[in-house]
Amino acid sequence: MTQSLPTNQLSLSKITPFHKKIDRPLTKQEITVLQINLGKRCNLACNHCHVEASPKRTEELSQETCQQLIELIEKFPQITTVDLTGGAPEMNYGFKPLVEAAKKVGKEVIVRSNLTIFWESGYEDLPEYFAKHQLRVVASLPCYLEDNVNKQRGAGVYQASINAIAKLNELGYGKNPNLILDLVYNPQVPRNENFSLTPNQIKLEQDYKQYLAENFGLVFNRLFTITNLPIGRVKTYLQDKHLYIPYLKFLENHHNADTVFHLMCRNQLSIDYLGNVYDCDFNQMENIPARLSNGKALTVAKILEKGTLDLIQEIQTAAFCYGCTAGSGSSCGGALTANSDQ
Repeated sequence: MTQSLPTNQLSLSKITPFHKKIDRPLTKQEITVLQINLGKRCNLACNHCHVEASPKRTEELSQETCQQLIELIEKFPQITTVDLTGGAPEMNYGFKPLVEAAKKVGKEVIVRSNLTIFWESGYEDLPEYFAKHQLRVVASLPCYLEDNVNKQRGAGVYQASINAIAKLNELGYGKNPNLILDLVYNPQVPRNENFSLTPNQIKLEQDYKQYLAENFGLVFNRLFTITNLPIGRVKTYLQDKHLYIPYLKFLENHHNADTVFHLMCRNQLSIDYLGNVYDCDFNQMENIPARLSNGKALTVAKILEKGTLDLIQEIQTAAFCYGCTAGSGSSCGGALTANSDQ
């Protein structure tokens, strides 16, 4: 009757390997997006965080890696977007130097903000800084209702987030076409085997906009629905509740082949604070590096040495990739297809 970890791991045999499901290797397209995880330091410790970030974490970008990334950004015109994440990216070394280097050469810069950072000592200038540099803000607000947000992210987070959105609105975000504010919905972490896919993104965006406008007078541009992938804190929780394999199987059973062409890993490189390269942020957190055709792991230093971003032929996949292809699909930019029966 004992359910040991080895037994749980053997249960992975129930999950069809992702590359067999799609019946071909998943290949890279031209790289246009550079997503950089600046470190694991954060002012929050959300229960759905796949990075497992918290105020206690100290890992962050080094000065040497920061300089290599600036060189990378300046060297390759094909990079259209520099996407900064964490942790709270704003709290980790290199945030402002990377922003300013990318904007100087005309890149779109995304900052994935938890919004509550605005109210931490030493970070009060961030809203104005964002507006000055016309950063695209992609902000976590996993529900438009207060109770659900505070359960996922901590007491008081909802009101702090609402106040932060109001501040960004005052500066023109959500109104000025050059000041984009997008919000991110994450579902509650599954508590039992009554799993569900993310709601229809278009419909939920309408609900968010109506509720925030009517109750707080707030506006934003788009809502992104993002599936909780079974990695990081979500994986640990699911394993503890013996839900890890059932959740993976649920995601596999809802695999939508139409999402595969649009997967974010196909035109993106994910970089960690040590300068290692991954196909996506999720692979980064599971320590599955991007590899060259000779099997060697790729680094920023190797890219600079070779003089090209397009060194990866085959994307590394794992069972959790089904989280990106289930239903309407999921990515850092939300749903991947309009097709949804959710």
